[in-house]
Amino acid sequence: MLYVAIALAALALVFAFVKFKWIMGQDTGTEAMQIISRRVQEGAAAFLRAEYRWLTVFVIIVAIVIATTLAPKTAIAFVFGAVASGIAGYVGMHTATRAALRTTQAATKSLQEALGVSFSSGIVMGMSVVGLALMGVAIFTWLYTRDGGYTTEALNEVLGFSFGASSIALFARVGGGIFTKAADVGADLVGKVEAGIPEDDPRNPGTIADNVGDNVGDVAGMGADLFESYAGSIIATMILGVATFIGAADASEAGANMVILPLIVAAIGVIGSIIGTFFVKATDEHGLHSALFRGLIVASVVVVAGMAAVCFGELIAFPETLADGSAAPAPANYFYAIVAGLIVGVVVGKITEYYTGSGTKPVTNIAKQSETGAATNIIHGLATGMESVALPLVVICVGIALAYGWAGTYGVAIAAVGMLSTLGISLGVDAYGPVADNAGGLAEMAELPKEVRERTDALDACGNTTAAIGKGFAIGSAALTALALFAAFNETLLASPRVQADPGAYSLAITEVNVLIGLLMGGMLPFVFSAMTMRAVGNAANKMVDEIRRQFREIPGLLEGKAEPDSARCVEISTAGSLRQMIVPGMLAVAAPILMGLWSVQALGGMLAGALVSGVSMAIFMSNAGGAWDNAKKFIETTGAHGGKGSDAHHAAVVGDTVGDPFKDTSGPSLNILVKLMTVVGLVFLPLFLR
Repeated sequence: MLYVAIALAALALVFAFVKFKWIMGQDTGTEAMQIISRRVQEGAAAFLRAEYRWLTVFVIIVAIVIATTLAPKTAIAFVFGAVASGIAGYVGMHTATRAALRTTQAATKSLQEALGVSFSSGIVMGMSVVGLALMGVAIFTWLYTRDGGYTTEALNEVLGFSFGASSIALFARVGGGIFTKAADVGADLVGKVEAGIPEDDPRNPGTIADNVGDNVGDVAGMGADLFESYAGSIIATMILGVATFIGAADASEAGANMVILPLIVAAIGVIGSIIGTFFVKATDEHGLHSALFRGLIVASVVVVAGMAAVCFGELIAFPETLADGSAAPAPANYFYAIVAGLIVGVVVGKITEYYTGSGTKPVTNIAKQSETGAATNIIHGLATGMESVALPLVVICVGIALAYGWAGTYGVAIAAVGMLSTLGISLGVDAYGPVADNAGGLAEMAELPKEVRERTDALDACGNTTAAIGKGFAIGSAALTALALFAAFNETLLASPRVQADPGAYSLAITEVNVLIGLLMGGMLPFVFSAMTMRAVGNAANKMVDEIRRQFREIPGLLEGKAEPDSARCVEISTAGSLRQMIVPGMLAVAAPILMGLWSVQALGGMLAGALVSGVSMAIFMSNAGGAWDNAKKFIETTGAHGGKGSDAHHAAVVGDTVGDPFKDTSGPSLNILVKLMTVVGLVFLPLFLR
């Protein structure tokens, strides 16, 4: 089964390469379009080069620490996890910046052709993430378990791969988020509000930086985020598989199969994602969302059918008893848990769509409140974000309860794998949005005919919705993945000889004072982290606003369209600001669990639980509030409601959207990774803490 997983991971990478070659063969349009596109490509590449230089130093230092305090094998897996995540992010960004140009040119012909190019770019990102993550986990599992079999110690060494991916993901999310929102906020406040010029206007010096940010934040950053969730959920489930099944009298083969089951689910998901891509077709703007959703549903159906064959057809041997000698769940129960995870992912996405989608009641209510100014717009946006936390958490809790009832803690973990099994296409649906957004900006800057911009705007509007759904999906998967990792932390702790000798000293009961201290400290960390990232966006945006104002003031003829803006300077400002200010939040996520674990393992357990609860809630609140503000502004712009563009209500909505930008694209998404990374760090370094 390991070989099958490796083969299907390779198939995902081959499929991504075929899609990339097809994209590169498409028409690149006029010379003016190519010049503008080249600026975006160069800016994105320059940012990633600078970011990866910083991250290389970080990876080397942490790898040395792991090798000297834990195990060289863990350090090797850590380095490869970081490299694989970095490669996936680079491939996605490289493809997206080139696909935008070709999407714009395809939009001169038809909406379907433009959708084909932009969606294919998203699929390159999705399949690269799935292929590299699945291959990395499968290969390191084979390498580290081929001599001693499946043990907690061996799989904890494999977990180093997830730790490396988590580290890259956090810095990519925070750095990319600061970059994109500093540029976006600066370009909107000075261009749209002060100067009264359209979005993506070529006269605006911040436009190129804004387009660069879409790629480094929403493509590379999102890809790194879900890469880590995907790898982390698989490895956590494998660790729980060892704790739950290995050791039963009849489990020499069947117990090992349960360790490998998450790899089987992921491998079937690759097939489902590839099949789903062939069902994404739309002839008009009204069918865009249905086309994308249809592809995701087809992929999910393939996973359900495949796992039904595995579980009901018993294509593999299932254990009859658990490691403690009690009766094991029926094979069908694992199938139900996997389906529960898939359903939770879809439902959470649909709830997110309701609170953030264009034209929905919460969004139109915020737009209406804009008539009385920015203050009421912001009040109702905050209220919408807070309200939106309730239903997703209820759905996640129901999914957890059902999965646990069917297959125990292992069932909750395999449900997380089930939710992420279709990541190849679900990430593609999300990552196509920034490509469509860039294509629209390119059409505006190149002054293409009106119908071209209308087609790219239709793609972009749908992309905003799918991006919001993608963020909801990412948060839901982060919650289940972090819970699976926390369960693996608890099982590893209980299996330690030191804890077995004195279990009372390591109890994670909430009545223990150290656990309670950890809970409060963990609950506090997402707030501190969000404050850091929000302030970082504000500081970088201040410099961007000053620079754009300076250029409008000092470059003769710029506002009249008779001179070229200095876009490169704006890219430099965003790059320098984001890289400098991503360091402290990133280090907080790594240092906090290590310092707490060195003081008290009980307090560390409490910290991880506290961060999970408050972090997931904060992430949903911030992402949905930001998405609602964004679409409230777009509702006024596209429908002409409440006075339309240029009205007082529109100006108020732009202010709300500007507040929401770092909510939904920097702080909110970064909290997913904060929660997962802290839990991975706690699990990886647990042997050190117990020593």
